[in-house]
Amino acid sequence: MKERKLIESWLTDMDGVLVHEGVPVPGAPEFVNRMKASGKPFLILTNNSIYTPRDLQARLNRMGFDVPEQSIWTAALATAQFLSDQRPGGTAYVIGEAGLTTAMHASGYVLTEFEPDYVVLGETRTYSFEAITKAIRLINGGARFICTNPDATGPSNEGLLPAAGSVAAMISKATGVKPYFVGKPNPMMMRSALNAIGAHSETTAMIGDRMDTDVLCGLEAGLETILVLTGISSRMESETYPYRPSRIVNSVADLIDEI
Repeated sequence: MKERKLIESWLTDMDGVLVHEGVPVPGAPEFVNRMKASGKPFLILTNNSIYTPRDLQARLNRMGFDVPEQSIWTAALATAQFLSDQRPGGTAYVIGEAGLTTAMHASGYVLTEFEPDYVVLGETRTYSFEAITKAIRLINGGARFICTNPDATGPSNEGLLPAAGSVAAMISKATGVKPYFVGKPNPMMMRSALNAIGAHSETTAMIGDRMDTDVLCGLEAGLETILVLTGISSRMESETYPYRPSRIVNSVADLIDEI
């Protein structure tokens, strides 16, 4: 690989990188503190659209992280930004929770069931058959179909739950319309994050625990990619993909001295 420029800004996934099963990864709070102290731009990313950045800030704070609200970037924020750029001041029928509806309102969108420009599907703890039926009818009526992220399942204390990607597949089967996914592994998620902190891809690193989302997304956006082994993908699994991360480290604790 060609030699890259020095890293001047950092993007990092949250679950599996900073937190694992509700517990901080050893060294992760120190890593975040070092990023803050360095003055270098950084963002913590998540495909989860349920929570607002303030919600996530409070969640991380309870686990010992001192993270500014503005340093958290969600698929909901990326989706709202994308739609605002595409069709400013538009309308949308939204299936999701506060993280998504708050972001949509903040971007200047009106949420409505009457001839919306878009149907926007996000994560929710309780998918409603009535809401899904409404989405199908609106898409058949001409609304454009957007989904915050393609994740088929999500974790819970009781086991896996169906996530936005699974519900999107059901809606697609009923309408024949595939959604545009904004979240990882779409490099749109990376580009919107870079724009949010005024960073450049040539001097930014993406840290993640999944080859199929974090590493792929960072790679396609032109970032240095760092796979950590504290989450989903293992070193052995990484060798099965046709692409590779820039490097593999055990955890973010190994990166503290680089900042």
